[in-house]
Amino acid sequence: MTTRFSGKVVLITGGAGAIARTTAQAFAAEGATVVLAGRDPARLADAAKHIQAEGGRADWVTADVTSPEDSARMVDTTVQRHGGLHAAFNNAGILGDFAPLADLDPASWSAVLDVNLTGVFLSMKYEIAHMKEHGGGAIVNMASNIGAHRRLAGLGAYATSKAAVSALSKAAAREYAAHGIRVNAISPGASDTAMTYRPGETTADRDARIAPEIPLGRVGDPAEIAAAVLWLACAESAFVAGHDLVIDGGATA
Repeated sequence: MTTRFSGKVVLITGGAGAIARTTAQAFAAEGATVVLAGRDPARLADAAKHIQAEGGRADWVTADVTSPEDSARMVDTTVQRHGGLHAAFNNAGILGDFAPLADLDPASWSAVLDVNLTGVFLSMKYEIAHMKEHGGGAIVNMASNIGAHRRLAGLGAYATSKAAVSALSKAAAREYAAHGIRVNAISPGASDTAMTYRPGETTADRDARIAPEIPLGRVGDPAEIAAAVLWLACAESAFVAGHDLVIDGGATA
């Protein structure tokens, strides 16, 4: 077991999802105390329990990242319970409705932008405020190869939100690098998560639909996404700031 994050406290939003859970397990396996944040207490508790069963340190806090009050409390609770905040993975996100823009319900547009973009802004706002006063830290934001690097018809709101996350991450990196805070983003492509399935699809159906579009010929494994997050959060990437790391098997190449 390596200990790149021994003594570190890591906050992960959208904490009950597949990528979040896998990333949390990876951080915990390398010595971090992981705090999972999200809206579903049962799923958060289950994710934390699995990490603890493997010998890791994990906690959870309910929070809606679209709420300034919840976002502030999420960070404050993490610090109060565990003594600090050294890294954050702002991962909370939704896909929204699949529809051409002219047919898209404005409420769906607003929901996607609220979670995917405003949620990242609010999470960073309070994470940065703590890190700025306590020696710095590392933040990784969840963008996407859709929006930040390519487009897909029917996902205009999602693409817009993720392109904005990429830009926001770079803006924050420029503003806070001098304070020892490194902000980066990741842009995964299709990965083995619930979001990649269409209604009624089996895994074989999903893979047959998506794999031909990916030069490496398969969807990504959440563990591969987690490895990138850990690298961007650790000292090995100390000279990396304002970067959006594409992890999509060559799909945007």
